[in-house]
Amino acid sequence: MFIKKRASSGETNGVSYLNGEVKVNGYTLNVYCFVTDGILIDTGAHSLHKYFELFIQKSDFDKVMITHHHEDHTGCAAYIEKMMNRPIYINEKSVSLCQKRASYPLYRQLFWGRRKPFHPKPLSNNFTSRTSTWDVIDTPGHAFDHLAFLNRQTGQLFTGDLFIHERTKVILEEESIPQLTESLTKILSYDFEDVFCNHAGFIQKGRETLQQKRDFLVSLQQEILHLHTKGLTPEAICKQLFPKKYPIIRISNGEYHTMHIVTSILSEKNIYHH
Repeated sequence: MFIKKRASSGETNGVSYLNGEVKVNGYTLNVYCFVTDGILIDTGAHSLHKYFELFIQKSDFDKVMITHHHEDHTGCAAYIEKMMNRPIYINEKSVSLCQKRASYPLYRQLFWGRRKPFHPKPLSNNFTSRTSTWDVIDTPGHAFDHLAFLNRQTGQLFTGDLFIHERTKVILEEESIPQLTESLTKILSYDFEDVFCNHAGFIQKGRETLQQKRDFLVSLQQEILHLHTKGLTPEAICKQLFPKKYPIIRISNGEYHTMHIVTSILSEKNIYHH
């Protein structure tokens, strides 16, 4: 099995970043962490620890804010706790989960490594950095504990995995398209400028791009419900709307799948049951 790893760093509008990348047999995944105004946002993946740990060592920050518990965002949290003794914060819903060794499928361990236990503190509705006050915005859909962070002074918004792609094609079985849509609607009610995504990095025309994703998801839900009223099965709807077989479906043994988009929408309307 061919595995290649690399990372790149830089700065955009006062925000420093590291982007780590893992390529397994030609399929590539990446993840960012960010530093701004004494705050580290997410800690990267343990499989890329030599890159993220070096970036973390060189960065100037007082505390760590984590958008959600997934292993590509919490992979180096235990290192920070042990070696740097900085406080780490996450949604109170996942504090106890992070204190245990993470359990997730082998393919995710291959890409992201094995996240070690750490002991975060619960986040409240806001926090302060060196010069700014931040809003902590509950944005479930991708994960039950997902949060976004908005710097009120700069208007910079850190969206974790709320965005990723403008046109969603596959999701995890645990994800919910209706919840993602609601979270995007909530985010768009805030006043923000720059948008930073943990997989897409800095997003040009951030508000416009998030609006386009929300509109796409609304349209997708309407189309799926319309096809259902015409008598199509979830499988037939999936085949019609998503004819392409994406590599991640095979790699993840179906944990990522186009079908989950359809079933999450129909389940929300109580018209699909596993």
